[in-house]
Amino acid sequence: MKVISERGGTRRPDPWLRYGAATAAVALTAVAGATATDPDSTWYASLRKPSWQPPSWAFGVVWTPLYASIAYAAGHALGRAPDPRRRAGIVRGLAANLALNAAWSRLFFAHRAPKAALADNVLLNLGNAQLIRQIARTDRAAAGALLPYAAWCAFAAALNASIVRLNR
Repeated sequence: MKVISERGGTRRPDPWLRYGAATAAVALTAVAGATATDPDSTWYASLRKPSWQPPSWAFGVVWTPLYASIAYAAGHALGRAPDPRRRAGIVRGLAANLALNAAWSRLFFAHRAPKAALADNVLLNLGNAQLIRQIARTDRAAAGALLPYAAWCAFAAALNASIVRLNR
């Protein structure tokens, strides 16, 4: 996101552009994941699950504010990034992270491949750590807003691993 001012210098993108682009990217990720997810399918119902798995309705309740925090963190960090190179790094990190996020639902539910989904989840957790580190160099508050997302993804990885183990 490079915006040129009237004086010819580079300036930070407009807040509407930053937050709008981040929100659109996160919303696309949420829709991609939701359309692939079917917790009521016969296949999913047949899987053995750990006793500590939350009820299906809890996932939507949790993901909604997590997605909002991702959009906020990205928009805020993009506004605080001191130069176009740092902004481009944040955009690349966010794009990779959201791609892994959306891919999990497709792998687990649409392809019925819990092991592949677990591998994706491991990469997502590594991506979360990288994105938080990258954003923290620009904006600690924005990085902090991503911590609940990272924690939930770590929980999801443990849940996914347990489902893989229980269904060998």
